[in-house]
Amino acid sequence: MSTEEAPETPICSGKGCRAAAVWVLAWNNPKLHTPERRKTWLACDEHRDHLTLFLDARGFLKDVVRLEDWQEPAS
Repeated sequence: MSTEEAPETPICSGKGCRAAAVWVLAWNNPKLHTPERRKTWLACDEHRDHLTLFLDARGFLKDVVRLEDWQEPAS
């Protein structure tokens, strides 16, 4: 399978990280988003705690789910 045909591997949202994502961090900023809206960051095992703490400290974090278990909310 060529690079063009291979599915894109989700990458961690940690600054400068190129590791494969394992976690989905669902969040929203209540000043900008409706309550049901979910933005997502992806995290590898190494950056999960850091990104979770960052979002949680701001009151943005809604859920942390393994990537293979993540289901996009219905629109």
